Amino acid sequence: MKKLRIHYFQHVAYEGLGSIEDWILLNGHPLTATRFFNGDRLPDTADFDMLIVMGGSMSVDDDDAYHWLTPEKQFIRKAVDAGKIVLGICLGSQLVSSALGSRVFRNKEKEIGWFDIELTHEAQESKIFHDLGSRIKTFHWHGDTFDLPEGAILLASSAACKNQAYIYKERVLALQCHFEPTPDSLQHMIDIGRKELKEGKYVQTEEELTAEKDLFELNRKVLFTILNRLADQA
Repeated sequence: MKKLRIHYFQHVAYEGLGSIEDWILLNGHPLTATRFFNGDRLPDTADFDMLIVMGGSMSVDDDDAYHWLTPEKQFIRKAVDAGKIVLGICLGSQLVSSALGSRVFRNKEKEIGWFDIELTHEAQESKIFHDLGSRIKTFHWHGDTFDLPEGAILLASSAACKNQAYIYKERVLALQCHFEPTPDSLQHMIDIGRKELKEGKYVQTEEELTAEKDLFELNRKVLFTILNRLADQA
């Protein structure tokens, strides 16, 4: 595998790369970061090959409260237009969608917990998701969703949220769901967001969130496969 210069955007201190960092270290990819909560500056697009945009508690239109959101969305579009590999996760997928001109809005249901995603036929025939089956149980923590950008191919849906994943021009992957949590990173999310764990059709209890211990390794394997194949697009 070609060594990729990877840069990632982190929006809140408690939501980092999770097991994505393990994949980066395992493959020896150089890693840099912009941590917006620390006031870090944006990089130059010439300085990285792959951009990873992580999650966070804010919404994509909270520009007045988070002044860096406007330049971040503009930068994501610039990275896409420059042909960089771009991966957006949760809020990151919404930011990528907004940067591509799509509407981001409140989903009908909050989705917090371990729930199945159903892979589309296009996903099962794709370079990235082929041979991963038709259904994967993965983690979710979101209240917003997005319209599919023009030219994007839908890869996965869940019972609570139609647009769970899409690919755009082979190099841009948006994942509303989370394959990257570790037991520690999930506990950090719970500690910060415990007040959101209110009764809902697609909201699990804290006990249910932490009980699915076997799913961490399963999701890690799926994630590594996805990242390997996405990196091959470089």
